[in-house]
Amino acid sequence: MKKIFLAGIAILMSIGLHAQVLTPATSAPQKGISQDRINRIDQMLNEAIDANQVPGLVAMIVKNGKIVYQSSKGFADLPSQQKMEKDQIFRIASQTKAITSTAVMMLWEEGKFQLSDPISKYIPEFKNPQVMTGFRYADSTYSTRPASREITIKDLLTHTSGIGYGMIDGDERMKIIYQKAGIIDLYTTEPVKIGDNIRKLAKLPIHHDPGTKFTYSEGLDVLGYFIEIVSGMPFDEFLKTRLFQPLGMSNTGFYLNEAQGEKLVTVHQFANGAWRPMPVTFYDPDYPKTGAKTFFSGGAGLSSSAEDYAKFLQMYLNGGVYNGKRILSPTTIQIIMSNQVGELVAGGQKSYGLAFGIVNELGFPKGGEGSVGTFDWGGYFNTQYFADPVTKTIGILMKQTQGGNGDQTGWKFRQMVFAAVE
Repeated sequence: MKKIFLAGIAILMSIGLHAQVLTPATSAPQKGISQDRINRIDQMLNEAIDANQVPGLVAMIVKNGKIVYQSSKGFADLPSQQKMEKDQIFRIASQTKAITSTAVMMLWEEGKFQLSDPISKYIPEFKNPQVMTGFRYADSTYSTRPASREITIKDLLTHTSGIGYGMIDGDERMKIIYQKAGIIDLYTTEPVKIGDNIRKLAKLPIHHDPGTKFTYSEGLDVLGYFIEIVSGMPFDEFLKTRLFQPLGMSNTGFYLNEAQGEKLVTVHQFANGAWRPMPVTFYDPDYPKTGAKTFFSGGAGLSSSAEDYAKFLQMYLNGGVYNGKRILSPTTIQIIMSNQVGELVAGGQKSYGLAFGIVNELGFPKGGEGSVGTFDWGGYFNTQYFADPVTKTIGILMKQTQGGNGDQTGWKFRQMVFAAVE
């Protein structure tokens, strides 16, 4: 299996010489993928819509840089009966993490820092992190001990820093601590800046000693602020000028203009036997197009379209080049795609690199996951992607739902895409 993985890396390193740009789907049969099996995927998605398992979706499959399948189904907004279109914009939530990680590694390539640097070198408030040892529910006070070492930039990239995730944290105690401190976990319409948020976060306890466990965290939000400090640019401006514009990702950003706002898909929640727009909870679902528009969450804040995100993934499959512009070197991509957390990820069938979950030698035989080295992740509002560097296949499935009505399109889409590859 290691030979397969190395072959995938070799493909990544060589393909940059002949970098592929996404080309539109055509009616002509495409080499390397079965049209009959693409039709099966289309039928499966239609059945899910007809069964009301999901109100609407956009799906895309790319093979060798060519869009071999692109479809929109159902509704972008049920109350108005707005039909879903291929260029709709979705809140991609945690799919933001790979983009933030890429920006970090772009600055790393410029020699701005080392991955082993303590984050306190750049954000002093993180000096001397404290591990929580006890918690009192009566008044939400807690006890701590000094951590075994400082939190490094690599820890933040790999979710091994020990930092928590507030409202979606698996530990109820950490949720209470974050809420009491006024930490913004995901999104906000309030006039909050990431620097203010991260400096408050730095003073809170962590789950465990850095580097000892994999705990999904706000580490990428910390790195969004870190990017501002190291680059001397607002985080949103850095992504726009250094990544989105070179890649032609014109519908990707933290906040949307009026025209883009009309393309934003409504978050639908299944309740009382029907899909309805998601109400305001601890966040306002309309955050990308309303409010102060000042908070740039590196872990969850971006919105994007299926085609825009495919361009980002194609850059990786091209060995760091897209549209004639080099974003990352092939050797940097090899580092990003390496197992950076050892055996810390539970289950063992996936590794975790510096930006993505990665199918490993144990995950490949499971079937339906892609080749060894296939990288992936998803988002809180039910979006997902995967990209296989061996077969050069990308799959993207975008939805905007909370709760469920028997939706199984996620695993079916991925499994059926890889069954269509010849």
